[in-house]
Amino acid sequence: MGSATKVFSLISSEHLQYIVYLILSLAVTVCTGALFSRNKVIYQPFIGRINPVAVMAAVAVLGFILLTYLLARGWFAIFQRQNGRGIVLAAALAAFFAAVMILVDIWIVMPPDINRPYPDSLLFYPTIGFAVEILFHVLPLTILLILTTSLFKHLTLEQVIWPCIFLVALLEPLFQTWWGFSRPYPWWTMALIALTIFFINLAQLALFKRYDFVTMYSLRLVYYLLWHIVWGIIRLRVLF
Repeated sequence: MGSATKVFSLISSEHLQYIVYLILSLAVTVCTGALFSRNKVIYQPFIGRINPVAVMAAVAVLGFILLTYLLARGWFAIFQRQNGRGIVLAAALAAFFAAVMILVDIWIVMPPDINRPYPDSLLFYPTIGFAVEILFHVLPLTILLILTTSLFKHLTLEQVIWPCIFLVALLEPLFQTWWGFSRPYPWWTMALIALTIFFINLAQLALFKRYDFVTMYSLRLVYYLLWHIVWGIIRLRVLF
């Protein structure tokens, strides 16, 4: 059986998972286009002058390829019907992490421009969050799993998965900490923020392993809603 036939067979047998991913991909791509039409520069700090709609579409296709590989190996899922408990857990964890960040912000008062302004934030954060999940989680995790299972054939998935998850969870906090060094934050603040972001990523990847991609993405959506969108509006009136 050829590779294409195997993919079509997988899509046919797991059509619900692919329908959910297609809906997510179309939604974030349409939202990216809608936001780009009203704010031409909002994505430029991340991708320069490249068309963000094309970038989001490419990210969605990349995610399809990577998630198909993970699904075919039986390692991870895109969506499972019995994931209600996972969504609730993801929302609870997101609320906790958002509360930590809000307390840090109240304590040190970060600059007023740390969040994208409302109403652009309503479209920006769900779309950028989807890209982060693919590029910072699914992509490096897939690469690490391919490398480790190829190099250490005597080890099972359960023996390599947690070291891989730990390493992948470090990527975003390291990136954000490096990005934030140009800002006038005390070192302990950067350390606390980096540690919080690490645990957010670790929790997300654990949810990915236990449940599915949708649950992992849900944690980021709720976290962004509370920290970047809701608190992003409130903090400008309370702290400044």
